Amino acid sequence: MRILTVTHFFEQHGGGIERVAGQLSRAFQAADHDASWAASGLPTPPLTCISLPSWNGIERSTGIPMPIPGPRGLARLWRAVGCSDGVVIHDTLYLTSMAAMLAARLQHKPIVLIQHIGSLPVRNRLVRGAVMLGNRLVSRTMMSAANRVLFISATTMASFDGLNLRAPARLIFNGVDPLLFRPSHIPRDAFRSRLGLPNDKPIILFVGRFVEKKGLVTIAALAKQRPDLFFVLAGKGPIAPENWDLANVRVERCLEGAVLADFYRSADKLLLPSVGEGFPLVIQEAMACGLPVICGSESAMADPDATRFLTGLPMSSTRPEDNAKRISSAIDGRAMKQADRLEMADYAHHTYQWSKMATTIIDIFSELSFVDHSTPNGRPSEAP
Repeated sequence: MRILTVTHFFEQHGGGIERVAGQLSRAFQAADHDASWAASGLPTPPLTCISLPSWNGIERSTGIPMPIPGPRGLARLWRAVGCSDGVVIHDTLYLTSMAAMLAARLQHKPIVLIQHIGSLPVRNRLVRGAVMLGNRLVSRTMMSAANRVLFISATTMASFDGLNLRAPARLIFNGVDPLLFRPSHIPRDAFRSRLGLPNDKPIILFVGRFVEKKGLVTIAALAKQRPDLFFVLAGKGPIAPENWDLANVRVERCLEGAVLADFYRSADKLLLPSVGEGFPLVIQEAMACGLPVICGSESAMADPDATRFLTGLPMSSTRPEDNAKRISSAIDGRAMKQADRLEMADYAHHTYQWSKMATTIIDIFSELSFVDHSTPNGRPSEAP
């Protein structure tokens, strides 16, 4: 089966959706399917990638990742859809997703739509209103047009109630790599020494894009309030934490794989004070490493069975100081017992599996019986 994945950017962009798409494409390949991936930006070798020439001025000026594909990009996407047996679209409010949906519908290709996020309660009223309007007019229309709709978060699923779908929506969780993200018997201090981290302060780890919705303003306020804590911020984006000029903040860019896993094992808490999230992959990775998590209430309720392991707090996009005070109290609260950490890691390993996610999607395409056997067996070309 030839499965085409469509996202706004490739994995090197650094966002959670892109990371999920990359892992899922590799899982399709591991299951002996012909997986290709169409997106903007730098391709992710050795996956079969169809690079869509796009203009990215919106992200450069506002921090919102919204590439606009040009004519060559749209032509490549059309051909890639035509060469596929099924199209997996990640999230609705990206122009690449909208174009893929239209191309798949016109070419009668089965569509699985995976929705990661719902609302976007940022401070900018114009952006917030645009997302609300887009969800009402665009997201719901695309979900009605898709053959199947999957949500990676119960919170996101609840925000789209009353949908008119072809089949009932399903809840499906992203996976984690159990070989990378797992507890270690090596003492935490050993990881800190290896990574050049202090041993005399609690370490609070943030992993994610440096953008407003992830709560960077809240982390800055907390770091100012709590000089007794040491903060490691791993990620990249338009916000520059280096400019905060805080001695207890260390910035790490482009962390991935085994090194990222070691940072999870070195920390005392993962902090993700974001708003408008689904179920960020970094929370699942932290859980798999046995690292306690403090996050927004929406994220903590994304997997109802995992809520007991997470410390979920209400987060305001307009009151970072108040967020910081709540987080500070949670950090000083009762520590998670080692037995509970191991139980959490075991739960994550059994529940969050890329192979399980991929198999669910493959089975859906098999059930739909829309496969066009007259399509050439070759993979879609990157050339226009």
